[in-house]
Amino acid sequence: MINVDLKGTVRQYEAGTTAAEVAKSIGMGLYKSACAAKVDGEVCDLRTPLEKDCALEILTFEDEGGKHAFWHTAAHVMAQAVQHLFPGAHFGIGPALENGWYYDIKADRPLTTGDFEAIEAEMKKIVKADLPLEKRVITVEEGRQIFAGQTYKLELLEEYAEKGWELTVYQQGDFTDLCAGPHLMSTGAIKAVKLTKVAAAYWRADASRDSLDRLYGIAFPKASQLEDYLHMLEEAAKRDHRRLGKELELFALMEEGPGFPFFLPKGMILKNTLIDFWRQIHHEAGYQEISTPMMLNRSLWERSGHWDHYKNNMYTTVIDDTDFAIKPMNCPGGMLVYKTQPRSYRDLPLRMGELGLVHRHELSGALHGLMRVRCFTQDDAHIFMTPDQIKDEIKGVVKLIDQVYSLFGFEYHIELSTMPEDHMGSQEDWDRATDGLRSAIEELGREYTVNEGDGAFYGPKLDFHLVDAIGRTWQCGTIQLDMQLPERFELEYTGEDGQKHRPVMVHRVVFGSIERFIGILIEHFAGAFPTWLAPVQVMVIPITDRQHDYARELVKRLDKAGIRVEADYRSEKMNYKIREAQLKKTPYMLVVGDKEMESGQVAVRARKEEKGGVMSVEAFLDQIRAEIDSKER
Repeated sequence: MINVDLKGTVRQYEAGTTAAEVAKSIGMGLYKSACAAKVDGEVCDLRTPLEKDCALEILTFEDEGGKHAFWHTAAHVMAQAVQHLFPGAHFGIGPALENGWYYDIKADRPLTTGDFEAIEAEMKKIVKADLPLEKRVITVEEGRQIFAGQTYKLELLEEYAEKGWELTVYQQGDFTDLCAGPHLMSTGAIKAVKLTKVAAAYWRADASRDSLDRLYGIAFPKASQLEDYLHMLEEAAKRDHRRLGKELELFALMEEGPGFPFFLPKGMILKNTLIDFWRQIHHEAGYQEISTPMMLNRSLWERSGHWDHYKNNMYTTVIDDTDFAIKPMNCPGGMLVYKTQPRSYRDLPLRMGELGLVHRHELSGALHGLMRVRCFTQDDAHIFMTPDQIKDEIKGVVKLIDQVYSLFGFEYHIELSTMPEDHMGSQEDWDRATDGLRSAIEELGREYTVNEGDGAFYGPKLDFHLVDAIGRTWQCGTIQLDMQLPERFELEYTGEDGQKHRPVMVHRVVFGSIERFIGILIEHFAGAFPTWLAPVQVMVIPITDRQHDYARELVKRLDKAGIRVEADYRSEKMNYKIREAQLKKTPYMLVVGDKEMESGQVAVRARKEEKGGVMSVEAFLDQIRAEIDSKER
């Protein structure tokens, strides 16, 4: 008998009992909804036999690992459907994604959205057949026979064999795929499917290789979940920051600078308002602002490790026979600032913030509005501290990030990322740094998940994934504990004992990229920013030409009071001008006719209906000023 720990409850089973059988013993409801299992922290098939004492978690579609297995299986169902409809098709890879999956396929003709209906219909037949998925280990020779004629699969087979990996295949009916899994027990659990788009993709992301059709899809255990998802996509399309950015005259994307956004006057107001807020809260939190050069020589980047670990993403040039790089990160410049003078333990913690413009080379196909660009303003800060200050400083940063995200109405979750394969420093340093992050977040009582092996090359990190108004997640804030760069740059401070010591350093951002954060805010608020952020806070609308002078007086008065105001003097009907202001998401419209002009009042039309009505200019100024000062959403 073996002991199986089920989230604190230990049960005994015969050795060899599968995770699926354990789920069935707990209850048929859990068994029917189970998608995968986690054994001693590793996600695997429900068909996995348990051979020794272990911790077991049954994963449903509500769990990340369960979704991955569900969508990975759906990708195989789609590939099988394509195989039925296009018998000569060649298959590449078909991984699960954060939402759904894709599969790279080359058929005898290009696949288009016009094929989706037939593929979906064939997928439903495969689902209805409830085909069991069977996993088996194969030899290289068996693989060559199974995938004879499948060029891409054979390439992967030989590559995996050369690396010494275990070769496994999954089979469902007449479809077999080279795959490590995990997968569902059968195809019948997939109740609702939808193909979402098709795009071109080079095999192995190599432009010199074949171009394949990349089919994307989504699937759910219930039809209602698919309906909700499609509704979310419709809502996301309405909130697309690229469209709204153009309509609201915030930024422009031009062929002359792909990946390099142009901020227009109203966009600069929005950006500068965020920056002013950033400066305010960082001043209150004891940060000093610095600025470091945008371009530094190769020796600096070699010293920091970026030349070896990040060069492919850097823009480089030669000046006076010396290699230079435009900074992709602000950190090395921050190291040099620290070294400009001797430091004592009395100076620590030293918090230095920088709004640095960084450049990173992104593939053109990855560029996406403000969300993925080639240059952006990183709201960086570097905190230098003694080892015994780590917990308190991490807590302070977490509280600062919480203050910002709460202001905008974002919920968020935290992810701890640990040592990657490509890293600098010893295991001991990494363990100490990771424990520092872990203990700080636990003492704050915050929940977190662990993302094994996804830390930066110089240290572990806490990533903050915020959730927007329609449920999408975005990774923005990060806290990275670094014991490597202080060593590489030989940073020192004089301790209380009079001896030289090495400081510990934290890299952290709150917005992440200000440009990307603006894109997220545009979609989160659907362009209807809170009044304190809105580029135009008030639109004055005179009904006829007779009120133009009064409207100009209002504009001057509001402008003097610090309100961002415009007036619409066009010879258009009042309702047309009101509609235009509404489309521009203006928080307040002040409509003025003869009656308002004579009484010295304004007729207020507000996005928030409860804040409208006829009132004196003084009353309106008090109202909007209070709303701006409180940063009310």
